[in-house]
Amino acid sequence: MAQNGSEAGPLVAGVSGRYASALFELARDERQLDAVAEALNQFDGLLKESADLRRLVRSPVFSAEQQEAAISAILEKAGITGLAANFIRLAAANRRLFALPGMIAAFRSLVQDSKGIVRAEVRVAEKPSDALIEEIKASLKDVAKADVDIDLVVDPSLIGGLVVKMGSRMVDASLKTKLNGIRLAMRAAR
Repeated sequence: MAQNGSEAGPLVAGVSGRYASALFELARDERQLDAVAEALNQFDGLLKESADLRRLVRSPVFSAEQQEAAISAILEKAGITGLAANFIRLAAANRRLFALPGMIAAFRSLVQDSKGIVRAEVRVAEKPSDALIEEIKASLKDVAKADVDIDLVVDPSLIGGLVVKMGSRMVDASLKTKLNGIRLAMRAAR
């Protein structure tokens, strides 16, 4: 418990946080956390794949009715049902689709926190093999003393190596940073 008597947990704020918290509590009470998380992840994947869907979600030009109709058709075609589908439709009806990516991220954070899973962002220069990803996860699990979920980001500007962000900690073992360090040391030596 926090000093103010509330349960300690991840900070979720704003529209996204309020919607995510309400969905989390409902899904937890209905014992559907995993099903809702999976359906939201599926919809998030659709958002990332489709520029048209992103435009529908972000654009204020479409009326609530148009957004609801389009979202309902997409949910039906994707096979997304239950609490997650109702949640997405509610966001459309309330003209909050623009905040849906943030709601999904906040919900994901609440679920991970409730399960004791730590999130880590791993930036690499090129896509690593599955074996290397598992090795990175195992190393991070040893450090975090908890299960770790990795967000893998491919960033060719790193040249090589990796950058890991986990909570407030960051380890930069990229070739780019090492080369910049050498360059600065050479300037200072002049």
